[in-house]
Order: sequence, then structure tokens, then C-alpha cells
Amino acid sequence: MKKVAAGKKAAGITDATVQLRTGKRWKEWFLLLDHIGGKKKSHRELVIFLNQRYPRLGGWWEQMITVAYEQSRGLREMHQQASGFTANVSKTIAAPLARLYRAWTEAALRIQWLPRAALTVRKATRNKSLRISWADGKTSLEVNFYAKGAGKSQVVVQHTRLADARAVARSKAYWGQRLDALKALLEK
Repeated sequence: MKKVAAGKKAAGITDATVQLRTGKRWKEWFLLLDHIGGKKKSHRELVIFLNQRYPRLGGWWEQMITVAYEQSRGLREMHQQASGFTANVSKTIAAPLARLYRAWTEAALRIQWLPRAALTVRKATRNKSLRISWADGKTSLEVNFYAKGAGKSQVVVQHTRLADARAVARSKAYWGQRLDALKALLEK
């Protein structure tokens, strides 16, 4: 059994924070879920148990406790979600929000920093977000845009439905390089 020592993190949250917000330390939550046979239950069953037994937790903490438990027991890997694995990469760029958004939506600009990428925009909310089907036909992108002050903005790319942790590492490296190229283009 993996133990979470004082000050350690599970699902990116410290033991002290989980105790402050939920009233229990990670070890207590994990032992409780072990006691109800958590290793043999689905993610949904664990969330339902927490919701019914601890209704004041709220949905976000129910999910976080369940994910941390699954990771601690080897039932879920880091970056793994119900629909597969997810890679997240972001970049802050010295460019106005509208210009950053156009670099994604206008093919003539996009090809300069994202060459040979066959993608299909499924949904677009101007200067806010894009939902994209990726070229492989299996994975998707969620791209969000945020203003960060005068002439500065941030793009966050979430590549979802990846096959495994190796695909996450490849995706993070790829998007890190592509966003660096985007930044270089827009900050000329």
C-alpha cells in the first residue's frame, strides 16, 4: 500500500490542504475507501459512495479524492481520465488575445507555426475557445484563450483521449514545441 506522508501530495494536493478542506488526511480517505472494497469498485461507484456518505464534500472533492485513491492504488495513472489520457500545455504570449485566436483559426497564419496539421474545428467561441478533432481521428483538442493584460494573452491546449502515458509525454513535447513556434511568430 502506498502511503501519503504528512506534507506529501496526492492528485497534486497536499495532505494538509485535503485535511483542511475535507476534514480527513489522504491516508484516512484511502483507508476508508479500502474498507468498502474500493479497489474493486468503479470510479463512479466511489464518487457515489462519497456523495452519499459525505454530502458536504461537493462534487469537486468527491472527484479529487476518488482520483487520488485510484492513483495511490495503481488503478489509474497520472494524466488518466475516464476517456483516456490527457496532456495539458500552456504558453503566455506577448500578443493581444484576438491576434492569438486568429493564429489558430486562420489557415494562412496557422500553417506558419503548425505545419502539416490536419484538424477540424468542431466548435469555436471567438477569442475564447476552440474544440478541435485532431488529424489522427481519435484524439481531440480543447484550446482556451485568456487575456493577461495589455497586449498579453495565454493559450491552454488540452489534448484528450490519448492512448497512454507515453502518448502524453509525446503530446506535451509536441505542443511545447508548437507553442514556442507560435510565440516566436507572434512576438516578431
